[in-house]
Amino acid sequence: MSDLLRPWHASYGPGVPAVVDLPDEPVTSSLARAAAAWPQRVAVDFLGATTTYAGLADEVARGAQALVDLGVGSGDRVAIALPNCAAHVVAFHAALRIGAVVVEHNPTYTARELAHQLADSGAVVAIVWEKAVEAVLQVQAETAVRTVVAVDLSADLPRRSRLALRLPVPAARRTREALRGPVPAGTPSWHRLVARTAPLDDAYPLPDAADLALIQYTGGTTGTPKGAMITHANLVANAVQGQAWTGAEEGTETIYGVLPFFHAFGLTLCLTYASRIGATLVVFPKFDPEQVLAAQRRRPGTFLPAVPPMLDRLAAAAETSGTDLTSFRYAISGAMPLPAATAQRWERLTGGYVVEGYGLTETSPVALGSPLSPARRPGALGLPFPSTDIRIVDPEDTTREVDEGELLIHGPQVFAGYWHRREETAEQLLEGGWLRTGDIVRMDDDGMVVLVDRIKEMIVTGGFKVYPSQVEDQLRAMPGVLDVAVIGVPAGDLGEHVVAAVTLSPGASVDLASVRAWLAPRVAKYAVPRDLVVLDELPRSLIGKVLRRVVREDYLAR
Repeated sequence: MSDLLRPWHASYGPGVPAVVDLPDEPVTSSLARAAAAWPQRVAVDFLGATTTYAGLADEVARGAQALVDLGVGSGDRVAIALPNCAAHVVAFHAALRIGAVVVEHNPTYTARELAHQLADSGAVVAIVWEKAVEAVLQVQAETAVRTVVAVDLSADLPRRSRLALRLPVPAARRTREALRGPVPAGTPSWHRLVARTAPLDDAYPLPDAADLALIQYTGGTTGTPKGAMITHANLVANAVQGQAWTGAEEGTETIYGVLPFFHAFGLTLCLTYASRIGATLVVFPKFDPEQVLAAQRRRPGTFLPAVPPMLDRLAAAAETSGTDLTSFRYAISGAMPLPAATAQRWERLTGGYVVEGYGLTETSPVALGSPLSPARRPGALGLPFPSTDIRIVDPEDTTREVDEGELLIHGPQVFAGYWHRREETAEQLLEGGWLRTGDIVRMDDDGMVVLVDRIKEMIVTGGFKVYPSQVEDQLRAMPGVLDVAVIGVPAGDLGEHVVAAVTLSPGASVDLASVRAWLAPRVAKYAVPRDLVVLDELPRSLIGKVLRRVVREDYLAR
């Protein structure tokens, strides 16, 4: 990025630089610094069980040596299929410390879903939640996995909670069943390996900043599942950019880890950013508002990375219980548009800011954000991060810049390409390292970028282009409509018909005629839906994003 100022720099929050200085170091260097600077500060709090930074550094060193003893070397892939837990934090940093490549997996995936990712990455060791061990073992022969290591989630609980699990009462049995699963005899235990292994020698070589750190599987911008290659430099850059954006003071923050660590959003903001600033990470195995509020009463948080539905549910639960949320100075919302009403409610209850962040797995993942200042704008993608440049181009001719078109991103957080997929890498990474996002945007005069829609989900009907989000925005304002997904379905010579799938407020009744009447004065005639589907709920990703693709598949399968 050149030193020339861009239109968006003037809209940055106080003290945010246009360019950040990036250290030439691997991810784990920040953990070593934190352990040296704040050895007794709590690094991880898992449902009340705490680990200091000194303790975490020791466990990581032991975990690193345990992986070496299992034959893992620099460049080898280590699969992690775990819910959020202390063991996840340790395993992640341990693998990176020895130059191995972490491959994150959703621990609730089926055996077939895991088979593709494990085989594609060539992982040699898999660190797996007990409940997922059986699925991995079913497909192990189809992969390069030599060793499956089991993780007992209950081992990370406070001692009193572990003892309570042994009680012969229904509540203890249900909790035990939720945390644990059957493990074949002879399967090594991660906690036992870490406890019994001497720490890695400090002289063991560190990986280089340019080395691959992470393979994160994503649908990407083309819809084909593939592994995004993220380097140590990418992850360090995004953590440094995040620190500059938030103005976080090192050694003081308490981050709530409610987002799954196996997702790029949760991984960066909870694993790499947290250690970068010496934060206390409060870890939750799943998102449970009551569990989060209980932690808030015990160890108040200052920063919450989340998605809008999480903010809504937490706010509602806090209002009901009277829990004080004013310790949260800032929150970053991502994965979907942040409704203004959600932002206003959260800021009223906390007195802090909630801003939107935008990015892709391919940008490690944050590339743009709304400023943490009165200039924040719910619903907008935001401003490009420090040391990040953007272009808005014609999707059919990426050399031609336009006022409304596809967003291209360039910066130190942009990934290295797709694992073993040269052609798809070439399609997404243009000359000079510019990433095609597949998102249609425009930029306002203040440099704020606003999403119009995704190229792949744009509907073409009768030769006219329909952006689903524009129709959805109007339908969400219709009385009785709770949420909506607008899709295109084949319609012969016309190309596609517009179809709306809606969920309704309790007791509400909406039909196609009323939807068409509502939209007639609000959108172009060709954008008015030809069909309506009323659903009990819309399909969503694990972090709450509505899956239009699934809505379309279900509609066509009727």
